[in-house]
Amino acid sequence: MSNSPPFIGSEIEKALSWKDAAEAIKQGHKRPRAKLGDTLLQTEKGDLLTRSATIEGLGAGVKAATINLENPSQTPPLPAVQGAFFLFAPNTGALKAIIDGAVLTRWKTVADSLAGASILARPHPKTLVVIGTGFIANALVEGYKAYFPTIETVSVWGRSHDKAKALAAMHDGAEPAEDLSAAVFEADIVSSATPSTEPIIPGGAVRPGAHIDLIGAYSPAMREADDALMKKARLFVDCVDTTIEHIGEIMIPIREDVITRDDIESDLYGLCDGENFQRNDEDVTVFKNGGGAHLDVMTALYFADASKRL
Repeated sequence: MSNSPPFIGSEIEKALSWKDAAEAIKQGHKRPRAKLGDTLLQTEKGDLLTRSATIEGLGAGVKAATINLENPSQTPPLPAVQGAFFLFAPNTGALKAIIDGAVLTRWKTVADSLAGASILARPHPKTLVVIGTGFIANALVEGYKAYFPTIETVSVWGRSHDKAKALAAMHDGAEPAEDLSAAVFEADIVSSATPSTEPIIPGGAVRPGAHIDLIGAYSPAMREADDALMKKARLFVDCVDTTIEHIGEIMIPIREDVITRDDIESDLYGLCDGENFQRNDEDVTVFKNGGGAHLDVMTALYFADASKRL
């Protein structure tokens, strides 16, 4: 009998659900805070990202991934993020599983945002706007519609209207948006997954009560929300340790005195562990999805458990 750890690929998706994935993230944040370590190196065509985490009582993991933003434009399209995740047992340190990085990233990223929205967004949202046309944007439409069955209208906006049209055509009831400000004005939830280095979400167009889910920015130079939005919103992050001093979405407005560190009200550790969050109907909430390796560990454990049902 082979002692080789199992490889978990796309076949696992048959055993997964978005609600269960988000719940795995929320339950993971009731554990002690993860210990984290990241490196980000430039390559010829993008970046090499290595993220590691250990969570007391759950285990440890390391993800090695390449990020090539030109990949979605290839024929056939490739994920912008590719790599593998190594999941280790908490007590023995044994290698429990090797997981396809693109599949894990898809589920980890969207589940993180769904966990945030489940707490911060108003109940029963009806209108969703997804900004972006890539691998994650496609999963966001799928995930949000599955988690929030009250969503009736989905708009997709991208710098390429043809790509937005193509992505929308993959989902029943979704339509491409030509005017981003107009789409945002109608949205209960705006979820953005772009590689933008300049703000693209106009705060002036965000209506009272909306929830804004920011995913795309992962480096110190990147951001998606403009200053007006950061000033008017209640601000939350998935993890203070992976966002505030690492990602331009938060770093730049703090550096430019648009917001302060104290304006970040909480992260998922606080929100999921009994912290009493209350929102008024008029509150605008912003959630920065930083995508740290602790989320990979939580999602990988969900994968490993789900694989037993295949």
